[in-house]
Amino acid sequence: MPFNLLKYGLSPEYPVEVDLPAPKELKPSYDVVIIGGGGHGLATAYYLSKYHGITNIAVLEKGYLGGGNTARNTAVIRSNYLTSEGVKFYAESVKMFQGLSNEFDFNIMYSERGQLTLAHTDATVRSFRQRAEVNKHFGGRTEMIDRQQIRELVPSLNLDPGHLPVLAGLWHIDGGTARHDAVAWGYAKQAAKRGVEIHQLTEVQELVIENGAITAVKTNRGTIQCGCAVQAVAGMSSQMMKKAGIRSPIQTFPLQAMVTQPFKPFLDPLVSSSALHCYVQQTSRGEVVFGGGSDPYPLFNTRSTLDLKESLLAHAIEMFPFLANAKLMRQWAGITDMTPDYSPIMGLSPVRNYYLDAGWGTWGFKATPICGKTMAELVASGGKVPELIRPFALDRFSTFQQVNEMGATAASH
Repeated sequence: MPFNLLKYGLSPEYPVEVDLPAPKELKPSYDVVIIGGGGHGLATAYYLSKYHGITNIAVLEKGYLGGGNTARNTAVIRSNYLTSEGVKFYAESVKMFQGLSNEFDFNIMYSERGQLTLAHTDATVRSFRQRAEVNKHFGGRTEMIDRQQIRELVPSLNLDPGHLPVLAGLWHIDGGTARHDAVAWGYAKQAAKRGVEIHQLTEVQELVIENGAITAVKTNRGTIQCGCAVQAVAGMSSQMMKKAGIRSPIQTFPLQAMVTQPFKPFLDPLVSSSALHCYVQQTSRGEVVFGGGSDPYPLFNTRSTLDLKESLLAHAIEMFPFLANAKLMRQWAGITDMTPDYSPIMGLSPVRNYYLDAGWGTWGFKATPICGKTMAELVASGGKVPELIRPFALDRFSTFQQVNEMGATAASH
C-alpha cells in the first residue's frame, strides 16, 4: 500500500496545484524589496499588489517561506491590550483575521474561542477592570468575570492553585487562533498570483546606502537595485538595523513553547496567568500547548532548555492538575525582538526609503494582517505614515512617548 501511494504521488495523474511559481533568477532591480518572507513580509507584498497596484516586488527570505517566527509562534490572536494605541491597532487586526479565509479563498482555520486571563491579586483585578473599560471604549468585547463564571467557562481549571487562588478573570470574547502556516501560505499564494516574486534561500548580506538613502541590497545570489526596502525580519531585526547603520533599542530573547499528546476536547478558551508565567490552549487536534514568558537572558538561540520546561510545566499543572500524567511530544523556541515598552517599531527610519517593521517581541503573529496593510500604505504613499501606526515610530524612544504595553503582554502573547 505505501508503495502504491508513492507511485500515485509521482505519477502524471496526480493533481498538483502549484501555489508558487518555480524559482526565478533575481532581476537587476525592483520597485520594492521586502526583507523577510514571514507573515508580515508576505502580507505587505500582498496588500501592495492588491490595493496599490505595485507588483514589481521581491520578497527575500534567507530560509524557507514562513519558516522563522511565523512557524514557531503559538498562533494566539487577541486585542485586549492596555493602551488606546494598542487596542485600536490590534482590534483592527482581529477584524481582518475574521475575513481572511474568504478573502484568500483558502482556509486559515480561524477559530474565535475567547481568551481568559486570570487575576490572582486585588491589584491585578483593578488593572483588569481598567483594561476592560479601555477595550469596551474602542469596541472590543472584553469584560470582568467572577469565579463562578470562570468555573462555567473552564470546568477543569483549578481555581485554588496553592498560594495563588483565582479571584477573577478578564474575559476577551474576541480572542482566538488561526493556523500560522495557512496564514503565511495564503498571503504568499495571493501575492504570487499578482506577480510578486518570492525568493527563498536568498539572504540579505549587506545594504547599500548612498547619500542617506537605500539604493540596493547585496544577497548571496547577487546585488539588486531597489526603489525602497521594507525590513520584516522579526527576531533578527536588531542585526538588520545594524546593517543599515540604525541604532536600535531592541534586545533579542529566546521564547519557548511545548505541546503534549492529544486529549479529548476539554478546553475551548485560551487560558493565561501572568502571575504563574504560563498560558495553556488546546488545539483543534486535541494537543495541549504551553507557553510562558521569554527567557531571562538576551540570546540568538532557538534551542529549548530543561529549566524552562520544568518551571513552565509546574505552573501549568497548578492550573490543570490532571495534565501531570500527560506525555510531552515536543518543545521548541523562537527568538523575539523586544522593545523597552513592549510595543512594535513601525514606519520611517533614519535611512530614506528604508521602512521598519520590527520590535514585535511575542505579539507579532496577531498583527499580521493590519501590519501588512499599514506598511503597504506607507510604502505606496512614498513615506506618509498611516495614523494607526504613528504612535509606534522609532523616534518615540528619544522623545519619551513610549506606548507601554508590558502589563498586557506578559505570558499572554
